[in-house]
Amino acid sequence: MYIAITVLIVIVSFLLILIVLVQNSKGGGLASSFASSNQIMGVKKTTDFLEKATWTLAGGLLVLCIFTAFVIPRGAASSNGSAIQEQVLNAPSNQVIPTFPGPGTGTPATGGEGATQEALPITPVITPESE
Repeated sequence: MYIAITVLIVIVSFLLILIVLVQNSKGGGLASSFASSNQIMGVKKTTDFLEKATWTLAGGLLVLCIFTAFVIPRGAASSNGSAIQEQVLNAPSNQVIPTFPGPGTGTPATGGEGATQEALPITPVITPESE
């Protein structure tokens, strides 16, 4: 159902593009060549038909887009929650925080087993380019 409505949206969009391109704009547009060869409806009726077709196709496109939102296929995973919520719930509880070498010492910043971690002062590095 979703694929069929999507195909209809593409077809209606393509037809709407063609109708808008054929309409007579301030510069003449493509309608000037169609209006001269169309003796059955005349120029005025051609303009009315193109305007009604534009509004009809635009309304149909709007209705199809709204209807598509209701028939989007939803998997079983989305009924339980989002994928992010599933990852948070399934995350391992015993994660280890990695230790990184301290500044200039080559040893871990924690100092090994049982050591307390102290806050290091932040000193700005001034280079000639930053002055």
